[in-house]
Amino acid sequence: MTIEITDEYLKAQLAEGLQCIGCGARMQIDEPEHAGYLPLSALRKQIDNDELLCQRCFRLRHYNEIQPVELTDDDFARLLHQISATRALVVYVIDVFDVTGSIISGLPRFVGQNNPILVVANKVDLLPKSLNKQRLKQWLQGVLKEQGIQAVDTFLTSAKKPQNLDELLEKIDELRLGEDVYVVGVTNVGKSTLINRIIKSRTGIQELITTSRFPGTTLDRIEIPLDDGAQLVDTPGIVKRDQMAHALSEKDLKFALPNHEIKPKTYQLNAEQTIFIGGLARFDFVNGERAAVTAYFENNLMLHRTKLANADAFYDKHAGDLLQPIPAQGNTLVMHEFRTSEKSDLVFAGLGWITVPAGMHVRGWAPAGVNVLIRKAMI
Repeated sequence: MTIEITDEYLKAQLAEGLQCIGCGARMQIDEPEHAGYLPLSALRKQIDNDELLCQRCFRLRHYNEIQPVELTDDDFARLLHQISATRALVVYVIDVFDVTGSIISGLPRFVGQNNPILVVANKVDLLPKSLNKQRLKQWLQGVLKEQGIQAVDTFLTSAKKPQNLDELLEKIDELRLGEDVYVVGVTNVGKSTLINRIIKSRTGIQELITTSRFPGTTLDRIEIPLDDGAQLVDTPGIVKRDQMAHALSEKDLKFALPNHEIKPKTYQLNAEQTIFIGGLARFDFVNGERAAVTAYFENNLMLHRTKLANADAFYDKHAGDLLQPIPAQGNTLVMHEFRTSEKSDLVFAGLGWITVPAGMHVRGWAPAGVNVLIRKAMI
C-alpha cells in the first residue's frame, strides 16, 4: 500500500523524531536559524531517503557553505557529559598537528572515571615522515599525563590516508568488550572522517557523516549500529574558541588546516629579527645568541622575515597583500612574551608552531582570543 505524503504525515514523522544523518540534529521545519532545519518541501523530497540531511548539512556537503547554529559550548559539553552515565570505551581523537588545541580539560570527569580511554592521534600524515613515531607517542603520553588522562593505549593514524585502520579496529574490539564506543574530541580533529572510514571499511558506504573544515559540524550524537548490537557514537566536537579557525573567514580556513605533509622551514636568525606567518601571526626573536628556528605551518602559508625594528610598520603597510591572509576581524595582533629554558615550541593555537632552542627571549603575536603558548618541543 502506497502512503500519501501529506503535510500531516510529514509533521507526524517529525513528531516521532527524525534525525539528520550528517550532523545528528533532530529535524524540524519551523526555525531556519536552529539546528536540524529543513523546509517542508525539501523534507517531502527526502522522506523516503535513508540518508536524511538537514538544510545546513545539504549546503555544506554540496556547496561547501556553512550556516551558523544556536548551540553553545555548554550544549556541546552537556552532550559529552552524558557518556559518564554509561559503560563504554571512549575513543579520544586528537590532532597531532594541533595537540595543545586538541586537549579537553577534565576529560575523565566528562566521560566517566571508570571508562577506558583509547587515544587516537590523528593526522600523523601531516608530520614529516622522518619523525620517530615511538618518540612521538612518548611525547604525547607525557602531554596527556600532565592533563590527568591515563590512556589504555595511544594509537597513531591518519583518517584521510589510513594505513593501519584494521589494526585500529582490532584494538577497539579488544578494548570495548561488547560495550558501546564513544568517539570524542574537539572540533576539527577528524572524528567524523575517522568514523566514515570505519563505516566504509565495514559496510562499503562512503561519506555517511558530514565532514568539513568548519568548526562544530556535528551537532548531536550520531549512533551507528555495530554487529553485536552495541553502538559506535560520534559526539559533537567541543568548540575551543582560542583556535585560529575562529579568527578566519571561510575562504581562509585552508591556511590553518593543512591537507598534505608539512615541509618545515628553517631560518638562521640573529636577535631582533621577525618572521611573519602570512598576515595571521608573527614571531619575534628579541634576544639571545644566533640560532636556528624551524617553522611548521601549512605549506601555502607564506612566511616573511624582516627586522624587528621595522616589523610594526611593515605589517601596517603590507597586511592583506604581501602578508596574507589576515584575520577576519582586521589586522590587529596581540603580543605574548616568553623566555625558553629548554628546546621549545612556540605554538599558535590551530595554526602551527616554531621550534626554538633554549636561552631565547621570544614573542608570539596572534589575533585577539587566539592562544599563543610555549611547550616542550615535539620534534
